[in-house]
Amino acid sequence: MTAQDSLKRDAAAKALDFVTSGMKLGLGTGSTAEAFLELLAPRVRGGVSVDCVATSERTAQMARTLGIPLGDLDVLAPLDLTIDGADEADRDLNLIKGGGAALLREKIVAASSRAMVVIADESKLVARLGKFPLPVEVIAFGHGATVARIKSAAASLGYANLTVTQRMKDGTAIKTDSGNFIFDCAFGAIRDAKALAAALSAVPGVVEHGLFVGIATTLVIAHPGEVEIIPASR
Repeated sequence: MTAQDSLKRDAAAKALDFVTSGMKLGLGTGSTAEAFLELLAPRVRGGVSVDCVATSERTAQMARTLGIPLGDLDVLAPLDLTIDGADEADRDLNLIKGGGAALLREKIVAASSRAMVVIADESKLVARLGKFPLPVEVIAFGHGATVARIKSAAASLGYANLTVTQRMKDGTAIKTDSGNFIFDCAFGAIRDAKALAAALSAVPGVVEHGLFVGIATTLVIAHPGEVEIIPASR
């Protein structure tokens, strides 16, 4: 286990403090969220009762393998809590997510929850979002025109000459669990996450973007020897 993996596990372990028997939980996607599943499973085997909703097919498969019960979001919502990772987070609890191409379902599940605890190692905590390219999920039909509108919307907010790259694997365009494309937008530094989120949401053809603004309620950030809890300011 690398030092970073150890920190991810520390954050995941701390997140268990937020879980009580009888809860309805959203299960995130990504390596830190998977560490949480690995730690949750023994609790479930020990008698902790939870009903869970997965944010991706990958998470669902892992949960089934570990014996964590899964249900339907439409039946279980509103959820008590979602526990998920982030690609970047700032101290205002704004996030960039979508590195695992699950941003649409992650946001649907988080928005269907009364609280969202975000778990991460210290490398994900940043002063300003944007170094990590922002994933944007785009419907396949007319995606080239949609990308042009994304660039235009960005330019209107002062992000000139935005580099937008379609996410590929082995020469083939990656598709999300919902069958859409992912485009990574290299903003470099996002000055106003709320304004950018609104502008991207208004672009026809954009299914969802990886800016999570006003959704997370707590950050759990693991540093060497310490796990920091950052609540949302009220």
